[in-house]
Amino acid sequence: MTHELKILPEYFNLVASREKTFEIRKNDRNYHAGDTLILKEWDGEKYTGRVVTRYVNYIMYGGQYGLEDGYCIMNLKISNAKAVLD
Repeated sequence: MTHELKILPEYFNLVASREKTFEIRKNDRNYHAGDTLILKEWDGEKYTGRVVTRYVNYIMYGGQYGLEDGYCIMNLKISNAKAVLD
């Protein structure tokens, strides 16, 4: 499934530069590994026009390890190609 999401500039820049490889979100969209996130930079009033696409490689659901129930942490990757293991 594809999700279009707002993201603030300071976080957008970190995702775009590949420093930030995760998203913590309220799980109000039933996120799953394999989903596509279209992250649209939002300055608090309007979209800036900058967009990055990331794929959810792994997801940890809330209710464990201190993450509140109803939230999730998604590991982001740039390509949706599957890794080949030797």
